[in-house]
Amino acid sequence: MKKQSDLLKLFDYAGNFRYLTIFSWILSAISALVALLPFVYIWKMMEEVLEVAPDFGAAHNLAHNGWMAVLFAVVSMLIYIGALMCSHIAAFRVASNIRSQAMHHIVTLPLGFMDSFGSGKLRKIVNESSAATETYLAHQLPDRAGAITTPVGMLALRHLR
Repeated sequence: MKKQSDLLKLFDYAGNFRYLTIFSWILSAISALVALLPFVYIWKMMEEVLEVAPDFGAAHNLAHNGWMAVLFAVVSMLIYIGALMCSHIAAFRVASNIRSQAMHHIVTLPLGFMDSFGSGKLRKIVNESSAATETYLAHQLPDRAGAITTPVGMLALRHLR
């Protein structure tokens, strides 16, 4: 029997909210690509200034390129906020389901089990473990998607030049 991956186990806890997790990865990747565009416009500004030097009055597209850099930076942030909203909603559902299923399992254990652990310690373990899962799903996975996408986008920009 093949062992199920940890991510697939988390998706089982997420239920239909797993699609929000996947959507957060996609939005994070798009955000990472859009975040590269301000650098393209800054490069265009520098290129234009260097082309017309020392007659800097002949540079006509500086304002346009500057505003485009600002626009794409803001759009990138908005897309990333959307990615984090999706990932947080899914992560909260996963953490809630983990706590619920763990507590359901704990109440089915023999009564002597609680005496050896202590109810407070057991509750703390369940809460901290579900919170760690929430952090992983809400922050680290979307950030990983962006971290993978950024170098790929940079290579694509290099070849477009």
